[in-house]
Amino acid sequence: MGWLQRVLGGRQVEHDPGRQEALLQQVRHGFGIRSQVRVRDQIEEITRLLDDEDGLVVATRIVREVADAAHTDLLAQAADLHRRTGYRLVVDRRNYRVLWREAGAALRWPLFDPPGGLHPYVQVAAAATVLGDRASRVVKATDPAPVLSAVFELFDLTTTGWEYGRVRPDTDGAELVLRLISAARQINAALSDPPPLPQPVRELMRRNNTTNVYDPAGRGVVGAINLGAELRPALLS
Repeated sequence: MGWLQRVLGGRQVEHDPGRQEALLQQVRHGFGIRSQVRVRDQIEEITRLLDDEDGLVVATRIVREVADAAHTDLLAQAADLHRRTGYRLVVDRRNYRVLWREAGAALRWPLFDPPGGLHPYVQVAAAATVLGDRASRVVKATDPAPVLSAVFELFDLTTTGWEYGRVRPDTDGAELVLRLISAARQINAALSDPPPLPQPVRELMRRNNTTNVYDPAGRGVVGAINLGAELRPALLS
């Protein structure tokens, strides 16, 4: 209940649920990977739209909704696999790497074409940016624990998809990962007692290998990302 005490002891903010819903619908339906506008330009426009207290609430809803939807999707996939084959999978949202190592070839990555229309490379990347830029408000105006958990969960799903889920790591995916790392770093820094880092993050921190990053248009490798080198200074300092 520490977050509630912080809220009660701090500046009171008038929230407008109607405006929050309108913002969420605008972000949900007005942007996306199929838009003719560049992904980065869309991210910048969404972050501008969400640059106030109501926008911060919307950003938290986006990351939690997408994380929850992905978990629900994977539970359904595991249940379907069990019905068809008798093979039982454990879906632990605290560590998806175990699931994908075991059955990645039989699973569909759950973040593409989400039912709610919130694409990881557009709306989620923008929401992560808002949460990181306003981390001090995240820890004062909300319960930061589920928000931080969702950020780490989406990071886990994205990087595990690269390694085991046949998801090509392109520049848009790498941008999402870097924005999620930044959001986690800034939220952790704003907490007086940050929680332990999730196992998938700690596992990647121990590595020092690089992953090729591809052009989304299919023109080959355009760079590389070293997840361990990105995570260690961000979350261990």
